Amino acid sequence: MKNSKKWLSAFAALSLAFSINGTAFAANGNEKESINEKFGLPIAVYGEALTAAQKEETRSLLNINDPEMVEEITVTAEDIVYYIKGDPHSNMYSSAKITRKETGEGVVINQVTPENITEVSDEMYANALLTAGIEDAVVDIASPVKVSGHSALVGIYKAYDQGEGTALNQDRTEVANEELSIATKLAGQEGMDQDKVSELLTEIKTAIAEQNPATKEDIQQIIDEQLKTLEVSLSEEDRQLLVDLFERMRELNINFDNVKSQLEDLANDVKTKIEEAVGDKGFLQAVSDFFKNLIDSIKSIFS
Repeated sequence: MKNSKKWLSAFAALSLAFSINGTAFAANGNEKESINEKFGLPIAVYGEALTAAQKEETRSLLNINDPEMVEEITVTAEDIVYYIKGDPHSNMYSSAKITRKETGEGVVINQVTPENITEVSDEMYANALLTAGIEDAVVDIASPVKVSGHSALVGIYKAYDQGEGTALNQDRTEVANEELSIATKLAGQEGMDQDKVSELLTEIKTAIAEQNPATKEDIQQIIDEQLKTLEVSLSEEDRQLLVDLFERMRELNINFDNVKSQLEDLANDVKTKIEEAVGDKGFLQAVSDFFKNLIDSIKSIFS
């Protein structure tokens, strides 16, 4: 009789455990991500040139599992003309998912397929978005094929125009795209990589926020000071590109003081990446020198 009671107690406990675990499993399995009623659904923007299969692959890359939890739109060649006066024959592949955040959270760039975005770094995107007036958002960027990465910006701009009261200033989007074009141009030159270009642009903006230049001459002075401080050597043509770019920003009254803290964080991130890269190169160079000296020593023995 006692054994029967023990078995009944054990069975009851086991049944209760399965019941609790089953309920928890059901809740977790059916649980949906909460909708942010303040900002609305994240917006996914797909390049028009994507095939049906590529679009489905991009959905997966952007971690879009439930179509009801995002607003999906397409970015076209007409959009690239409207937003940045681009080529109407452009093929749009790179896509993005934009999730708006609370004021002060900053811009966070996640390149899901960095191997397929060949010319634009996270910091370049962040700099351009801050110039365009996008200050608080998580932006995921992906492409199923290799592309430069410029067209993803257009999709982000269109996503912001979809929301009521969030439309961007077209002059700012154009100058932001100009900034990105200059950044990728400079990064393609000998002696300058993406991180160094991002550091230069970020430091110039930070100086503008601190000094509030009133004239083109003030802009020129800031640029020359940063070139000297960062030990960057540019041709006169490329230096003039920077002067013209930041003079246009000054004329548009783009106030970088609003995002000064973001610029400082961005500058620190870039400096850390540069220091890590230099450290790695230093280590590799030391290894190379060691083996070179070893080989020279062996040669000297037999000479």
